[in-house]
Amino acid sequence: MPRQSRPDVNTPDDSSIRVAPVDAALRPALLGLSVLPAQRDWVRVIEDLLADVALCPGSEPMAILRGDTPVGYYRIEPNARSVAGHDFAVPALGLRAFFIDACWQGRGLGTQALAALIADVAKRHTQAHLLVLTVNCNNHAALHLYLRAGFTDSGELYHGGRSGPQHLLLRILP
Repeated sequence: MPRQSRPDVNTPDDSSIRVAPVDAALRPALLGLSVLPAQRDWVRVIEDLLADVALCPGSEPMAILRGDTPVGYYRIEPNARSVAGHDFAVPALGLRAFFIDACWQGRGLGTQALAALIADVAKRHTQAHLLVLTVNCNNHAALHLYLRAGFTDSGELYHGGRSGPQHLLLRILP
Protein backbone atom coordinates (compact mmCIF):
# COMPACT_ATOMS: atom_id res chain seq x y z
CA MET A 1 0.00 0.00 0.00
CA PRO A 2 1.47 3.45 -0.84
CA ARG A 3 2.67 5.60 2.03
CA GLN A 4 0.27 8.29 3.09
CA SER A 5 1.51 11.84 3.00
CA ARG A 6 1.59 13.73 6.27
CA PRO A 7 -2.04 14.51 7.05
CA ASP A 8 -3.04 18.14 7.15
CA VAL A 9 -3.19 19.45 10.71
CA ASN A 10 -6.31 21.41 9.80
CA THR A 11 -8.33 18.51 8.42
CA PRO A 12 -12.02 19.03 9.11
CA ASP A 13 -12.66 15.45 10.30
CA ASP A 14 -13.26 14.57 13.93
CA SER A 15 -9.96 14.90 15.78
CA SER A 16 -10.92 12.89 18.86
CA ILE A 17 -8.84 9.82 19.61
CA ARG A 18 -10.55 6.53 20.35
CA VAL A 19 -9.63 2.86 20.30
CA ALA A 20 -11.42 -0.07 18.70
CA PRO A 21 -10.81 -3.78 18.19
CA VAL A 22 -9.20 -4.62 14.87
CA ASP A 23 -11.74 -6.22 12.54
CA ALA A 24 -11.79 -7.13 8.85
CA ALA A 25 -12.95 -3.61 7.91
CA LEU A 26 -10.06 -1.89 9.75
CA ARG A 27 -7.30 -4.31 8.77
CA PRO A 28 -6.58 -2.92 5.25
CA ALA A 29 -6.14 0.63 6.58
CA LEU A 30 -3.88 -0.59 9.40
CA LEU A 31 -1.54 -2.17 6.85
CA GLY A 32 -0.56 1.36 5.78
CA LEU A 33 0.82 2.22 9.24
CA SER A 34 4.53 2.30 10.02
CA VAL A 35 7.04 3.89 12.35
CA LEU A 36 10.04 6.10 11.68
CA PRO A 37 13.20 4.28 10.53
CA ALA A 38 14.90 4.99 13.87
CA GLN A 39 12.02 3.21 15.68
CA ARG A 40 12.13 -0.01 13.65
CA ASP A 41 14.39 -1.75 16.16
CA TRP A 42 11.62 -1.40 18.75
CA VAL A 43 8.42 -1.93 16.73
CA ARG A 44 7.97 -4.69 14.17
CA VAL A 45 6.15 -4.04 10.90
CA ILE A 46 2.36 -4.02 11.16
CA GLU A 47 1.94 -7.08 8.92
CA ASP A 48 3.99 -9.13 11.40
CA LEU A 49 2.19 -7.64 14.41
CA LEU A 50 -1.21 -8.57 12.99
CA ALA A 51 -0.05 -12.07 11.98
CA ASP A 52 1.39 -12.65 15.46
CA VAL A 53 -2.07 -12.23 17.01
CA ALA A 54 -3.09 -15.65 15.62
CA LEU A 55 -0.21 -17.23 17.57
CA CYS A 56 -1.24 -15.64 20.88
CA PRO A 57 -4.62 -16.92 22.11
CA GLY A 58 -6.65 -14.24 23.84
CA SER A 59 -4.62 -11.35 22.42
CA GLU A 60 -6.67 -8.30 21.52
CA PRO A 61 -5.37 -6.34 18.52
CA MET A 62 -6.55 -2.74 18.82
CA ALA A 63 -6.60 0.20 16.43
CA ILE A 64 -5.99 3.77 17.55
CA LEU A 65 -8.35 5.99 15.57
CA ARG A 66 -8.54 9.73 14.95
CA GLY A 67 -12.15 10.03 13.94
CA ASP A 68 -12.40 7.01 11.64
CA THR A 69 -8.77 7.13 10.46
CA PRO A 70 -6.32 4.58 11.91
CA VAL A 71 -3.31 6.41 13.34
CA GLY A 72 -1.81 3.68 15.51
CA TYR A 73 -1.95 0.19 16.91
CA TYR A 74 -1.39 -1.84 20.08
CA ARG A 75 -2.22 -5.21 21.52
CA ILE A 76 -3.55 -6.25 24.91
CA GLU A 77 -2.33 -9.56 26.29
CA PRO A 78 -4.61 -11.45 28.70
CA ASN A 79 -1.67 -12.34 30.94
CA ALA A 80 1.18 -9.96 31.75
CA ARG A 81 3.55 -12.94 31.97
CA SER A 82 3.78 -12.92 28.17
CA VAL A 83 5.15 -9.37 28.32
CA ALA A 84 7.15 -9.35 31.56
CA GLY A 85 8.27 -12.96 31.85
CA HIS A 86 6.67 -13.50 35.27
CA ASP A 87 3.34 -13.31 37.10
CA PHE A 88 2.16 -10.51 39.37
CA ALA A 89 0.46 -10.53 42.78
CA VAL A 90 -2.69 -8.95 41.29
CA PRO A 91 -4.54 -9.67 38.03
CA ALA A 92 -2.47 -7.99 35.31
CA LEU A 93 -2.72 -7.46 31.56
CA GLY A 94 0.12 -6.85 29.14
CA LEU A 95 0.46 -4.01 26.65
CA ARG A 96 2.48 -4.81 23.54
CA ALA A 97 3.42 -3.09 20.26
CA PHE A 98 1.96 0.36 21.04
CA PHE A 99 2.81 2.87 18.32
CA ILE A 100 1.58 5.94 16.49
CA ASP A 101 2.10 6.04 12.73
CA ALA A 102 5.10 8.09 11.58
CA CYS A 103 2.83 10.53 9.70
CA TRP A 104 0.91 11.32 12.88
CA GLN A 105 3.75 11.56 15.42
CA GLY A 106 4.56 14.83 17.15
CA ARG A 107 0.94 15.96 17.69
CA GLY A 108 0.27 14.63 21.17
CA LEU A 109 -1.70 11.66 19.86
CA GLY A 110 0.36 9.18 21.87
CA THR A 111 -0.73 10.82 25.12
CA GLN A 112 -4.36 10.89 23.99
CA ALA A 113 -4.17 7.30 22.76
CA LEU A 114 -2.78 6.05 26.07
CA ALA A 115 -5.61 7.80 27.94
CA ALA A 116 -8.18 6.17 25.63
CA LEU A 117 -6.43 2.80 25.90
CA ILE A 118 -6.37 2.89 29.72
CA ALA A 119 -10.04 3.94 29.91
CA ASP A 120 -10.99 1.15 27.49
CA VAL A 121 -9.01 -1.52 29.37
CA ALA A 122 -10.47 -0.43 32.70
CA LYS A 123 -14.00 -0.59 31.27
CA ARG A 124 -13.68 -3.92 29.43
CA HIS A 125 -11.36 -5.73 31.85
CA THR A 126 -12.79 -4.91 35.26
CA GLN A 127 -10.97 -7.87 36.83
CA ALA A 128 -7.54 -6.43 35.95
CA HIS A 129 -5.75 -4.19 38.43
CA LEU A 130 -2.50 -3.62 36.58
CA LEU A 131 -1.29 -2.93 33.03
CA VAL A 132 2.28 -4.01 32.31
CA LEU A 133 4.62 -3.15 29.43
CA THR A 134 8.28 -3.13 28.55
CA VAL A 135 10.09 -0.34 26.74
CA ASN A 136 13.60 -0.53 25.36
CA CYS A 137 16.18 1.28 27.50
CA ASN A 138 17.26 3.29 24.44
CA ASN A 139 13.73 4.39 23.53
CA HIS A 140 13.77 7.57 25.61
CA ALA A 141 10.78 9.24 23.89
CA ALA A 142 8.52 6.25 24.57
CA LEU A 143 9.73 5.96 28.16
CA HIS A 144 8.85 9.62 28.83
CA LEU A 145 5.45 9.18 27.15
CA TYR A 146 4.58 6.19 29.35
CA LEU A 147 5.75 7.92 32.52
CA ARG A 148 3.60 10.97 31.69
CA ALA A 149 0.65 8.60 31.20
CA GLY A 150 0.94 7.34 34.78
CA PHE A 151 3.13 4.27 34.33
CA THR A 152 5.88 3.76 36.90
CA ASP A 153 9.25 2.17 36.34
CA SER A 154 9.41 -0.99 38.46
CA GLY A 155 13.20 -0.76 38.57
CA GLU A 156 13.34 -4.20 36.96
CA LEU A 157 14.91 -4.80 33.56
CA TYR A 158 13.49 -7.35 31.15
CA HIS A 159 16.16 -9.02 29.04
CA GLY A 160 13.97 -11.03 26.66
CA GLY A 161 13.56 -8.36 23.99
CA ARG A 162 15.02 -8.60 20.51
CA SER A 163 16.75 -5.19 20.78
CA GLY A 164 18.35 -5.27 24.22
CA PRO A 165 17.24 -4.65 27.80
CA GLN A 166 13.89 -3.06 28.53
CA HIS A 167 12.39 -1.17 31.46
CA LEU A 168 9.43 -2.94 33.04
CA LEU A 169 6.68 -0.35 33.52
CA LEU A 170 3.48 -0.74 35.54
CA ARG A 171 0.21 1.21 35.52
CA ILE A 172 -2.45 0.70 38.17
CA LEU A 173 -5.84 0.60 36.47
CA PRO A 174 -8.72 2.75 37.70
